[in-house]
Amino acid sequence: MIETGITLLRFGNRRLPRALAALPCFQQDEPTGIDTAIQDVRRVVVVGSDADLAAVLTRLMRAERLDIEVAHVPDWRGARRAVNGMARRVPLIRDDTATALVGVAWWLPPEGSRAIRGEAVVDDAVLFDGVANAVRIEPTAAMPGLKVTMPGRRPRRWLAGRAVQLGTTGARVVRDGVEGPREVKRSTFYRHTTGWLRVS
Repeated sequence: MIETGITLLRFGNRRLPRALAALPCFQQDEPTGIDTAIQDVRRVVVVGSDADLAAVLTRLMRAERLDIEVAHVPDWRGARRAVNGMARRVPLIRDDTATALVGVAWWLPPEGSRAIRGEAVVDDAVLFDGVANAVRIEPTAAMPGLKVTMPGRRPRRWLAGRAVQLGTTGARVVRDGVEGPREVKRSTFYRHTTGWLRVS
C-alpha cells in the first residue's frame, strides 16, 4: 500500500519503476507545473536528471517550501527507498540567479578561449588569482556546504566552504549539465539559509 502525501514528478519520457506505479503522477513539461504538484504533499519523488531535481529544488526554495521531503530516482534503482526512506536535511547550494545546484557546476572559459582570467575565492581562501582552465563546484552532504577544485592543476586540491565567488573578464556557467544563456563577469555559488530534506 502506498502512503498518502507522496506525489511523483516525472520529467521527459522516462519509464516509471513498478514500485512507483501507484503514486499520483504529474508529468513535468514546464517549471511552473511543479507549483501545482507540490500542493498538500509532504514528499515528492523526482524521476529525472540532476537538472530536473535542481529545477524542483529551485521552485521549492522560491516558494519557501523546503519543508517538503524530496527523493530522486534517476533510474529504476532506489525506487522503493524513495517511498520508504528517511529524510535528512542537507545543505542546499544555489547561485546568484536563485538556481539550485545538486550535482556539478563548472566555470569554463569563454568560447574561443582556453582560460578564465580573473580571481576566485572560497570563503576567505584564494582559489586562483590570474588564470584557470576550469573550476568545478560540487555540493556536499555536510557543512560547510560545497567544495571546489581546478581540474588539471597538480597537485589537485579541493577547498571546502560556504561560498565561492568568481570575478572575471568572462566565463561560461554550466549547472548540472545545462549551460547558462550568456557569459558572465561575476558568479557566486553559496549555501542557502535553509537546507533541503533529501530522502535516502
